[in-house]
Amino acid sequence: MNKILFLCTGNYYRSRFAENLFNWLATKQGLDWQADSRGLALERGVNNVGAISRYAAEALALRLVNLPDERFPLAASEQDFQSSTRVIALDELEHRPLMNERFPQWADAIEYWLVHDIDKTSATVALEQIEQHILQLIEQLAQS
Repeated sequence: MNKILFLCTGNYYRSRFAENLFNWLATKQGLDWQADSRGLALERGVNNVGAISRYAAEALALRLVNLPDERFPLAASEQDFQSSTRVIALDELEHRPLMNERFPQWADAIEYWLVHDIDKTSATVALEQIEQHILQLIEQLAQS
């Protein structure tokens, strides 16, 4: 089983949406891939209430994706990078500096998308951007 790791700042909104949507679609496609997600700076999520952002939960429900057992945000660790086949950070402008600071040896070894957080882009737009990236990724993995 190949593992993909989605990274964002708080592991509360963007990466959690990506993880759950990817796993649902990968299972439907019969792909040998499983996604997980982590945060690079959980301490910045002091205003995050509950296990997952309501925007992510609502967008997943709208797409008929069932959330697995609730879990709270988790911080990225060296082990997460070592055990993943692919790692994707969701906003290069936001996450490359965090990677350089906290996991410099991995900063140039991972992929970056450009999906901004709620302070710069509405949840609807950001989650649609993530969905488009995920659909392209699933298609790419299905062909390889």
